[in-house]
Amino acid sequence: MTIEIYALSVLRRGPVHGYELKRRVQRPSIAAVNNNSLYPALRRLEQSGAVTKTVELQEGRPARNVYALTPRGRELLTELVSTLPPDLASDDEEFLLRVSFFDELAVPARRAVLRARQDVVEAALAQVRSLLADADPARSWRRRAQEQLVERLEQELLWIEALRGEAEQP
Repeated sequence: MTIEIYALSVLRRGPVHGYELKRRVQRPSIAAVNNNSLYPALRRLEQSGAVTKTVELQEGRPARNVYALTPRGRELLTELVSTLPPDLASDDEEFLLRVSFFDELAVPARRAVLRARQDVVEAALAQVRSLLADADPARSWRRRAQEQLVERLEQELLWIEALRGEAEQP
């Protein structure tokens, strides 16, 4: 879902051709945007009425597709960033992408996104703590890795709590 959010976000600044759209989509993850992810997403968005595509002819060069956001696309962008489905809540990029839109979201939507992520982090923390409790003392490297994960998860919960306080501000 991230690629759709990124594409819609770029298109709300105005129409753009596919190559330029790909260039403007700056993902914070390591994975670069590629044609195999971008163009199928654009087709899905076009089929849903969120995006229109027009062909722009160029003299001496191949025609290029220009994409534009529709009113439905603006609505869809708001819907996508206002929710964090449980199956996506464990994905760091999905979560952080929505947090990056908090300036544009109402307080209840912010709360819902934070709650969804908190639930996932708390479940993961409980699982790792359970593994630690049953850990074989002879496997010190595994224990160190699990302790590191506990520390990261606890830090994220603290961060979510801090965000929650800030997210209450309209």
